[in-house]
Amino acid sequence: MPSLRLARLCALPFLFAPLPVLAQAPLDAAAGDSDILVTARAQKLYRVEDSEIGKIPADPMDIPQSVQVITSELIRDQGARDITDLYRNVAGVSANQYATVTYRGFRQESMFYDGLRGDPFQGFAVPNLFSIDRVEFLKGPVGMLYGASSPGGMVNYVTKKPQDKFAASVRAVVGNYDRYGASGEVTGPIDANGVVAGRAGLFYESFDTVQRFSGSRSLVADGGLKFKLAPDTSLTVQATRYDQDLPGNRLRGVAIDADGHFLADRSWTHNEKNDKLDLKGTVLQARLDSKLSDAVSINASGRWFRYTEYQRYHEPLGPIDTDGDGVVDTQPREFRSQHRTIEGASLASNMIARLETGGIKHTILVGADWYRETQDFSGVTIKGVPGLSLSNPVYGLSNPTEADLAGLTPEVNASRAHRYGVYAQEQADIGEHVILVGGVRHDWFDDKDEIGGAYADGGRWSWRVGGIYKPVQSVSLYGSYAQSFEPQSPGNQNPAVGGPFAPIASRQFEVGAKGELMQGKLQPTIALYHIVRNGIVQVDPDLEPVNGLDQLSPVGEVTSKGIELTLAADISKNWVLTANYAYSDARITDSAEGATIDNAVGGRFPNAPHHQAGLWSRYQIPAWGTALALGGQYVSGQIDRRGAHIPGFTVFDGSITQDLGFAEAMIRVENIFDKTYAVATFDARKGAFVGRPRTVFLELRRDF
Repeated sequence: MPSLRLARLCALPFLFAPLPVLAQAPLDAAAGDSDILVTARAQKLYRVEDSEIGKIPADPMDIPQSVQVITSELIRDQGARDITDLYRNVAGVSANQYATVTYRGFRQESMFYDGLRGDPFQGFAVPNLFSIDRVEFLKGPVGMLYGASSPGGMVNYVTKKPQDKFAASVRAVVGNYDRYGASGEVTGPIDANGVVAGRAGLFYESFDTVQRFSGSRSLVADGGLKFKLAPDTSLTVQATRYDQDLPGNRLRGVAIDADGHFLADRSWTHNEKNDKLDLKGTVLQARLDSKLSDAVSINASGRWFRYTEYQRYHEPLGPIDTDGDGVVDTQPREFRSQHRTIEGASLASNMIARLETGGIKHTILVGADWYRETQDFSGVTIKGVPGLSLSNPVYGLSNPTEADLAGLTPEVNASRAHRYGVYAQEQADIGEHVILVGGVRHDWFDDKDEIGGAYADGGRWSWRVGGIYKPVQSVSLYGSYAQSFEPQSPGNQNPAVGGPFAPIASRQFEVGAKGELMQGKLQPTIALYHIVRNGIVQVDPDLEPVNGLDQLSPVGEVTSKGIELTLAADISKNWVLTANYAYSDARITDSAEGATIDNAVGGRFPNAPHHQAGLWSRYQIPAWGTALALGGQYVSGQIDRRGAHIPGFTVFDGSITQDLGFAEAMIRVENIFDKTYAVATFDARKGAFVGRPRTVFLELRRDF
């Protein structure tokens, strides 16, 4: 394919050129009208001055907690396709499994969209970025703002909304691993008076992966309408449809030895040609914004989603030695067919009042939110299917049909989760140098296992206090204390095993500094945090079993502490750089003697690297209408759930963007040196997740 040969030739400079030559920069806007000719990218395009991740529209400089925002411009410049492409930009966040991440040492699963619960990618698919305007990361416990949540922080996807001005774009992509696709979107006013604005978008992309039989075929249809109901009142409604055909994508990994080295080629897979994962999801969303007066505004929003997953795959059971030579050579398997349906709805409403008393500016937030989710699962398993050689696999020996599954008794699960809470917060701006924030929230929850009958309910208070001191307006020194909680699983609440138990509680102390130096050309941040998570339920060896059931106690505690550094800089008029580094140490600090906390080995946790770093730099040549970029990611060694170690890795990627006059072309190369590495682990029995090989794609795009 000529385009692929061109891509490989254009990638050659990245293999030999030093980093400073390949870094990016903003281009001089006076040099032309091309999309890539834009000045001051770090201070304007890569920075958000108004985020609602703290419930109140605010500059991240005025939030006493670590906040990092990946803007649409940075997503575009880096050629990111899904959320995994962005992790290297965020200090303290690394890949875990599928769509989950490790966040300040803790596994993080729940995601928010426009501040609402309702993630259509809860299972084994990865969020696509086509309908996303930016991704916000609020680090540390967020219980006072969002209720039950993990202690590492939250990920909030801000979706694209209808705009009052016309804009449109089209894109086409082609690359190795049989990648091809196209997308288009348009937004703008619909009527002559500007009362109604709309947006519509359509995305399709198909590609294979390095592992046999696996790939992705993704279709996203997205649209919305914005109604101006009054001069200061608007209603926005949105609808999104996801249709993903993911052949062979229920991947557990490739088997590894005790040192984390793959026992098979990275193209090896435990799945068969007909194995697949199909996801279909629908999301409906609405938001009402109204400014009642100069002092008071309100907003109310709702989100409903439903998605179904159908999976057929071969589950690896752990490699074995079949010929007695002391070397494992075969992966036993079983076949599984599973259906999942998840449906949820969330509501939230906020009132924000701004007033001034005695020279102090007050911003008062009062709000409430509600969420309900149901999950239904049905699955069957066929044991004893033929295993696979790790060195010379023969596929096609196991191919169960629907007829083979019809006579099996399925495993059935059904659950319900219900969350709701009320909260209040005040922010006081004292003069030009001091900002104080304090808030409190009360949550209620009730969860039920509809099949087993186990039930859990309760309530929890969460607090958040913080302060910012600005010696000058371009520097924020902050400190904060925040809490979060996680309800115990319904099974652990059974009185027969010692329940019910209070929720798992987390608290964090954080101090840091944020800066916008040299008129915003240099944006450094530093954060130091200390998180304690306690109340984790374990089997208590000091308690005798009752009626044959082990007794539980809330004696588990984990402490995570670390430091995070980020930097965005306009090094020169035509050169911009972003960089980050994080050190995190999450360990067990209390446990019942003889017991262990789930997933922990020797005090450490799986997929929680001590060190990670990311770098991306882009240099623009206005006279040529060209931009060159180079990036890299480093993740230190990790362990799996059984203590096996996987080595750390360093990978590089690069791109060339060229103004062609009629369109803009970008050639992107990922994993330039084609390094074989594990990005994260499952366990030694199921293996480690294979990092992407060298991938090359050419994207043509035009904006109108």
